[in-house]
Amino acid sequence: MKKITNLRIIPLGGLSEVGRNMMLLEYKNSILIIDMGFRMPEEDMPGIDYIVPNISYLQNIQKNILGIVFTHGHYDHIGAVPYLIGKVWRPTLRIFASPLTRGIIFKRQGDFPNLPKLDVEEIKNGSKIQLGIFKIEFFRQNHNIPDNLGLFIETPVGNILHTSDFKFDSHPVNDLPTDFQKLYSLAKRKILLLLSDSTGAEEDGHSLSEKTIEENLDEIFQHSYGRIIAATFASLINRIQQIITLSEKHGRKVCLEGYSMKTNVEISRILGYVKARSGTFIKAKEINNYHDSKITILCTGAQGEGSAILMRIAIKEHPFIHLKKGDSVILSSSVIPGNERTVQMLKDDILRQGAKVFHYKMMDIHAGGHAQKEELKEMIKIIKPKFFLPIHGQYSMLVAHSELAKEMGLPEKNIVVAENGDIINLNQKRIYLQKGLISSNYVMVDGLGIGDVGAVVLRDRQMLAKDGMFVIVAVVDKTTGKVRGSPDIISRGFVYLRESKELLRETRKRVINIVDKAAGSGGAVNWIYVKDEIRNKIGQFLFSKTQRRPMILPVVIEV
Repeated sequence: MKKITNLRIIPLGGLSEVGRNMMLLEYKNSILIIDMGFRMPEEDMPGIDYIVPNISYLQNIQKNILGIVFTHGHYDHIGAVPYLIGKVWRPTLRIFASPLTRGIIFKRQGDFPNLPKLDVEEIKNGSKIQLGIFKIEFFRQNHNIPDNLGLFIETPVGNILHTSDFKFDSHPVNDLPTDFQKLYSLAKRKILLLLSDSTGAEEDGHSLSEKTIEENLDEIFQHSYGRIIAATFASLINRIQQIITLSEKHGRKVCLEGYSMKTNVEISRILGYVKARSGTFIKAKEINNYHDSKITILCTGAQGEGSAILMRIAIKEHPFIHLKKGDSVILSSSVIPGNERTVQMLKDDILRQGAKVFHYKMMDIHAGGHAQKEELKEMIKIIKPKFFLPIHGQYSMLVAHSELAKEMGLPEKNIVVAENGDIINLNQKRIYLQKGLISSNYVMVDGLGIGDVGAVVLRDRQMLAKDGMFVIVAVVDKTTGKVRGSPDIISRGFVYLRESKELLRETRKRVINIVDKAAGSGGAVNWIYVKDEIRNKIGQFLFSKTQRRPMILPVVIEV
């Protein structure tokens, strides 16, 4: 009996989370990589810039990588390239991206001058490529950034369709409507497995059309007589175009603020995805040359990020732009889970200065880029796959999507809900999971360091952030083993020393007793044991007095 060789699908990121998308397709000794994104850190990750996929699985098999394919230019799909590409790169590695995605990758790579210069081959709607055993055909999908491509992949076990992030939009802005005929034609080629975006799987109905968003934004423009400050993600190119178009319609100049905003608009204008009349754009220092009713400021910071432009404006730290009564601030994005508190603080700071705030809960001024329940069901209905694997989303979103697939008639045994690090085995007859075989833990980026901040360092930072630091310096006589004088204590973020004299007095007394008991006889002393005793016993004492657990750093100096 002939042994069946499975196609192995290995998600390294993007499942049970939103962001950090990266997936491997592996057949024998051939590997195809789809996307290489990052995600933002969680609130309890002080000092962390980004989180990227763990690619240790690829460490000794780089030669098996046939190529990397990018679906679109959002950072949750391309953002990890500068941090990871050097670990898999070789001069013959083939990389493919659409024009806008390619431009953003190049610009991002240019921010890291020590990295290898990438040769990214351009693909577009209808392009066909072959990477060893994998034949890939690209087709356009609506999202909230141009040049978003789905993948039709011919593999030795059958055809796979990867939707990319998508929504169905019959009236998009700066884009063509969904090409349903193309989807139907791909479906006729018998899809063995559908990999489908799950981010909107818990949302009822149909996603909003960008046409609706533009109509509502237009209403704000019509009734605003002061400056309009519109904040959105720098990667939402279609939304940026809407705001530029409406500004021109209402006779407003546009000031772009924020490095990523300026960069993405520059790339998009060169490639023709953002269009603006000559003279539309002005610099921040020129704003006061025009009446307030003639100004739109388009900036980053709708999530309340501390370093982004809108927050700097709100807390009066921007050199040229200061909020005043009559300003209208548009937050044209939904709130990412975890950012609710910072966004609320941002809104409060803006309102205190007399400006109006418009956000997505007041009116439809933001449409997500992801299909909701009815669209997801329609995709399954059109494609008619034999097997189904929901991708891109928190675990609850993946489960919700799997339930939709059951509603559409797929047998439960043909549906797999996987997580990062699982291996999904696929052949013509079955699909099945091997759980957690591949390392897929968070790899954290902090400054120039990639992966050097692990669980221990992060735990230390969390402890410092929560309860501070308590340093105890004891000078010990080498001959007698007794503490000389009184131990010095340095506290940061724990207690104010001048107001805690009794606590410090008792702490010093206990340190002396601990050292005397452990080393009071003189001679050879295990100072590691002594430090551990100080750390543990003083930690218990401080907790009993304060209900706090500072990081305790004992320093013992022999003289």
